[in-house]
Amino acid sequence: MKFCSGLADIAAQYDGFIVDLWGVIHDGVAPYPGALDCLSHLRGRPVLLLSNAPRRAQAAQHTLRELGVPDSLYTSILTSGEATWCALRDRTDPWFAQLGNRAYHIGPERDRNVIEGLDIQRVEAPEAATFLLNTGPDDTRDPTSLTEFLAELAACRAAGLKMICANPDLEVMRGGDRLLCAGALAEHYVSIGGEVRSLGKPDPAIYDVALNMLGVPRARVLAIGDSLRTDIAGAANAGIDSAWIIGGIHGESLGADRGLIEAAAQRAGLSPVAVLDRLSW
Repeated sequence: MKFCSGLADIAAQYDGFIVDLWGVIHDGVAPYPGALDCLSHLRGRPVLLLSNAPRRAQAAQHTLRELGVPDSLYTSILTSGEATWCALRDRTDPWFAQLGNRAYHIGPERDRNVIEGLDIQRVEAPEAATFLLNTGPDDTRDPTSLTEFLAELAACRAAGLKMICANPDLEVMRGGDRLLCAGALAEHYVSIGGEVRSLGKPDPAIYDVALNMLGVPRARVLAIGDSLRTDIAGAANAGIDSAWIIGGIHGESLGADRGLIEAAAQRAGLSPVAVLDRLSW
């Protein structure tokens, strides 16, 4: 595990890059200092943005444009929301094939594009649904605590609904605040006996799709992310080298302490090839 001052220290070893969004390129409010400049140095090599965002890739691209991230800095986008939409459209996986077409949705309205254009009806009560779509806390309740979601999740469990988790992340940093993600709701649902299928990192299946989109041999790809649990573990599951960005989700707990950083990776059984404070050149 090499501690690097910038991506330039190792970039020449790779022909393609899989880059996380939240916690690496931006914090949900603005791009991180140096991130866009770093991406500009990678022009000429394919860069795929791989995000556990619970919305379609086109919606994620729109958000990036609003944040000031130009299309020219990357080649393509793949989101867990896009993977969810495709799984619900194709129904080639037996688990998805038996879900039915009535969805009860927990999540903000902006994430409903995950089922738009499909033969799926959104219903207002768990007992009227055939499955539960979880895209994370909505905008009307406290996103820092599970408390306001417990009764709703219990009702879904009582109705026997299987849950699709369209974002496996447990939490995210937004402008310095730590907010829950769909993965935290899914974790609780499992604890009360619910059945969950999560799409996105760290599942190696989404990396197979990403590699096909990149068109670069696995051994020449570097995955860049801030979460040990999803980004770094996902890259390891897929047999891809990874660079760990410390300034994202682990910034508060690890800071710049190399001993803590090494210990955290060791506890997780992970060995990223590089560690960077932030995405910079």
